[in-house]
Amino acid sequence: MTDQTTTHRVWRVGADIDTDALAPGAYMKFGIDEIARHCLQRVRPEFAGQVQPGDVLVAGPNFGIGSSREQAAAALVRLGVAAVIAPSFNGLYFRNAFNVGLLLLTCAQAETLAEGERITLDPVAGRIGRRGGAPDALHCETVPGFLLEMVRAGGLLNLLKQRQTS
Repeated sequence: MTDQTTTHRVWRVGADIDTDALAPGAYMKFGIDEIARHCLQRVRPEFAGQVQPGDVLVAGPNFGIGSSREQAAAALVRLGVAAVIAPSFNGLYFRNAFNVGLLLLTCAQAETLAEGERITLDPVAGRIGRRGGAPDALHCETVPGFLLEMVRAGGLLNLLKQRQTS
């Protein structure tokens, strides 16, 4: 789970990123490791090989449109992406992302974040802090506590397992 004390590097993509770009259909017969190696290859061919754990993906509107494949969110988790920030998300993608432990932040001004910019995240307060002389912090929708709990646990199944053993 990310918080305001951790700095994250921004990777930018455009609007209307679909689930086939995140988890290409040609690789769906393989496991999540192979799917993740091809994540965003048609949009950002270098992404899967260069993204670092804790980096964030910033997109335009309609992130996650397309099919309901859970692997589209799971591939980003496998690559270590800390969060996706966009003005809007497809509803099914939104649900799948939190179910696999991926933090999504809905931010109207997401597209003002620059490639490579360093930011901090505070999903409880709905705040994205900017570093290095960038303009003031951005405000995003706050994330409900039950969704943050799923992210902290690494997804819904992990959360349910933790509750079962408690």
